Amino acid sequence: MADAPPPVIVIVGPTAVGKTGLAVRLAQAFDGVIISADSRQVYRYMDIGTAKPTPEERAAAPHVLVDFLEPDEQLTLAEFQRMAYDAIDAAHAAGQLPLLVGGTGQYVQAVVEGWGIPRVAPHPALRADLAGFAATYGAAALHAWLADEDPPAAERIDYRNVRRVVRALEVLLVSGQPISEAQRRSPPPYTFLQIGLTRSRESLYSRIDARVDQMMEAGLLQEVTGLLARGYGWELPSMSSLGYRQFSDYLAGKNELEAAVQAIKRETRRFVRQQATWFREDDPAIRWYDLDETDATVIVAEVATWLRETGWTTGGSSPPPSRPGSPGCAESSGCLPPR
Repeated sequence: MADAPPPVIVIVGPTAVGKTGLAVRLAQAFDGVIISADSRQVYRYMDIGTAKPTPEERAAAPHVLVDFLEPDEQLTLAEFQRMAYDAIDAAHAAGQLPLLVGGTGQYVQAVVEGWGIPRVAPHPALRADLAGFAATYGAAALHAWLADEDPPAAERIDYRNVRRVVRALEVLLVSGQPISEAQRRSPPPYTFLQIGLTRSRESLYSRIDARVDQMMEAGLLQEVTGLLARGYGWELPSMSSLGYRQFSDYLAGKNELEAAVQAIKRETRRFVRQQATWFREDDPAIRWYDLDETDATVIVAEVATWLRETGWTTGGSSPPPSRPGSPGCAESSGCLPPR
């Protein structure tokens, strides 16, 4: 693997498995920069419920793509992908090792697989018109319209999934480019080592329960009420996320606090099962390690061997690989470590 494209370490796995701890250890061993691939840790003021890296962990290793959005702002998948590539290129240019770490499968795979993501902003009026067409003439008729204009997209999208059909037509009508062309994948110019972390279900569930209890002791309820006091309402996607929305009934006087806590634990377990659909243990591209059985020193040693095989040495300075549309990592994009 000598003279391979510059390396990127990817660490994936379910919530509470221990991704951050391993990432910090690898970052310290190999002069790494941790690039968060977590769709909730981007928000300011949402520290406890999102299990953001602690101040100690941030002091131990640089973290980027954390804490740069207000809770009433949104980050599109295309924006995240661009920021992640910029952060990877900035790390390589500084002679540092990028570590893409997180449990948001869509974020990770968009970066690793080089998803083509249409840069077409939502057009509510157009979407309403297309949905109205489907309501009047039927979902099959709307799908037939897409089939006439973009057959490959129509073949992939079930006619009953009106939302996806509407999006495909929206991209076509606004940009003039079929979504099937816009979504073509282009692998980025990096060499990836994907590390998957797992534990037994019993062990993982125990860790989840303990972490939720620790969150409550750390002031999770106060964090939620503070967000509401700032004017961030339950209608926001950020406030409807796991660890926050479960308090809405309690704060409305509809149930007890313990019911909210148990709901967080229960929903986190369900979320872990959903994550398994993104990170499959039979995926040959991922090296899996059971942290109940494997010490982190083993993983560090295997990463060291892999890096030697790629010919990578940290601490130098080299230009990033050529990648169209990569202007660099500006502070305004959230790519720099939070102050």
